[in-house]
Amino acid sequence: MYLDMHSHSVSSDDSRATVEQYLKWIQVLRKRGNTVDGIVLTEHRKFDAHLDYSSLAEQYNVLVLKGSELDTRFGHFLVYGVTEPLTKELDFADVRMDARELMKAASHHGAFALPAHPGRFGIGLVDYMEQGESFPDVGIVELLNGGSRQGENERASDLCSQHGYLGTGGSDAHLTSHIGTCLTNFEATIATEQDLVEALHSGQFKPVWLQDTQKGAST
Repeated sequence: MYLDMHSHSVSSDDSRATVEQYLKWIQVLRKRGNTVDGIVLTEHRKFDAHLDYSSLAEQYNVLVLKGSELDTRFGHFLVYGVTEPLTKELDFADVRMDARELMKAASHHGAFALPAHPGRFGIGLVDYMEQGESFPDVGIVELLNGGSRQGENERASDLCSQHGYLGTGGSDAHLTSHIGTCLTNFEATIATEQDLVEALHSGQFKPVWLQDTQKGAST
């Protein structure tokens, strides 16, 4: 399964794309020979527990899962499998939370938190590790980010090589045509947020570019 693990709809304050616009664009990508099975909406500093995209997902035959992208003192973190107890324990709007505490709380509540765009200059995990911070619970990072500038995904790749981290891929889309730029190829079949958490724990996945999803492409 090919999932875009990082996307923002108009529910995020800096995105102009609706969920339906993303799903319509995925139909265009499919007609061009690409494979995009689903997306994860990782809205900034919040979790939209009240929003239900199941009818849209069924209409367009695209899996739509929900997560969050949280700001921490050590960069941005993507959170998958968000549960109500987790949202009660942590203030998702707190931009000064300790990423290490976030990872521990997520794990405790059956969720999964990992660093977003760790190679991003100025706010990525690479910078904080170079300053001497350590993150013993990190085992997976976002390796391919569709919004990264030149050199940033390369820094994330180097980080993975140095520490043996696994990598995911996500577009970080804020505009309709950016959805699916980068994805994660999972060996498991995923239908729910909990399936996604289990697939991350399995380690059976790899980050890919959109063009890698075409039939005959070598990934």
